Amino acid sequence: MIVRFFISILLKLLGDDLMMALLFAQRVILGKTEFKDVPDSLKPGVYENLKDSGVEFLAGDYQPPINP
Repeated sequence: MIVRFFISILLKLLGDDLMMALLFAQRVILGKTEFKDVPDSLKPGVYENLKDSGVEFLAGDYQPPINP
């Protein structure tokens, strides 16, 4: 719970979604965070990083939003 609070503060202060998505993707790959615990705003970016790494199965049944 404290980690989530810290991360949400970091997101607001830094505002760098790309770097946070990379951080969360690495944490998911290492098994330190489950994909379902990734903040909703970062899930598309984290999914793309997982896909680029060839481990998109770690996202479970997540379907990224379709951009028109």
